[in-house]
Amino acid sequence: MEYGFYLPNSGAGVQPDALASIAKQGDRLSFYCMVMPDHILQPNKVNSTYPYSLTGDILEAGQSGDGEWPEQITTLAWLAGITERIRLVTSVMIIPYRNPILTAKMLSTLDMLSKGRLILGAGVGWMEEEFELLDTPPFAERGAVTNEYLEAFIELWTKDDPKFEGKYVNFSDITFLPKPVQKPYPPIWIGGQSKPAIRRAARLGNCWHPVGAIPAAPLEPEELAENLVFLHQYAERAGRDPSEIQVSVKAPLYDSGSSGGTRRRFSGSADEVRQDVQIYADVGVTHLIFDFRTADPHQTEDRMAQFAEEVMAVT
Repeated sequence: MEYGFYLPNSGAGVQPDALASIAKQGDRLSFYCMVMPDHILQPNKVNSTYPYSLTGDILEAGQSGDGEWPEQITTLAWLAGITERIRLVTSVMIIPYRNPILTAKMLSTLDMLSKGRLILGAGVGWMEEEFELLDTPPFAERGAVTNEYLEAFIELWTKDDPKFEGKYVNFSDITFLPKPVQKPYPPIWIGGQSKPAIRRAARLGNCWHPVGAIPAAPLEPEELAENLVFLHQYAERAGRDPSEIQVSVKAPLYDSGSSGGTRRRFSGSADEVRQDVQIYADVGVTHLIFDFRTADPHQTEDRMAQFAEEVMAVT
């Protein structure tokens, strides 16, 4: 099992010194990766349904950061320069938000400057108001846009004479350099739990990257196993080897507690957390990304260190 952690995206933890300290701590503790979310604008009124809250309200879920949201690629590029080994994950990049050629250039540059540490976590997005403010292609077409942009990225990253002709992006007769350091290109982790997301992972991804172990998306091992059957079927239909597609689950780490008398996954004692890790590993999960964030950056680092000692070092 490989382990990662959420980077702060608001509050005291996102200030330069605190953010640098958290990233360096993760590097020292041998976490595999650190993940940074992606929002560019926070509309003051959001009617779109947030998929990871029981109420569907991102503001009630406490995930908005009051619109603070440091820009994703900029933040990871800065952290690349002050860390040495840890992987840098866009988790997830909302693919339709940015011009595809420019985005491919930014990502390949980041992979080059970080000496091959980029992982592209990719998703279609959910906040229609943000799509409208950014003047993106139509929200209703975001799945098709994401597929086409990802295909364009791969073309630009792998071909000496890249050409692409699609509905949303077209290019030919260009030079695209630098290419990514990782070959054939940086790993693509496809986020989302829907059937279209699983099909996208099967066709274009190196890894399926869902969210689990929260009330709105429990993703218990049985459900995960059922979804992996679909993933493998879709991969075979796409002419791919299902065994080459990894599974990276974003899961919070609960200090303690239960819900309705039942212990939540990854809560309780270190032994119980380790047992949950093993259960998910047995199903086929290859990476677990935990949320150690608190209002106090020092407490965040303490939780990371405790997890590294009690779980990482033993599993």
